[in-house]
Amino acid sequence: METAEARLKRMRMRSWRRGTKEMDLVLGPFADAELAGLGARDLDLYDRLLEENDQDLLSMVLGQRPAPEGLQGLIDRIARFAKARLRR
Repeated sequence: METAEARLKRMRMRSWRRGTKEMDLVLGPFADAELAGLGARDLDLYDRLLEENDQDLLSMVLGQRPAPEGLQGLIDRIARFAKARLRR
């Protein structure tokens, strides 16, 4: 059984090592800043999101394609975080 600490560590690592630099730079900072504060349901959704293909996921974050059922709220949150980070 995976501990909560091990789960967060795994999710952060998968966020920073996606396969495309674009998604590393979107998901990595989000994971560092937000994962520890997410509730169990949102962590489950984030785990599901990590299974998505990078090209598809980038299109979702950019609003170019719809997210799979149940992921749109989390995708929107990630997109807002990334946009705010770019404005700094």
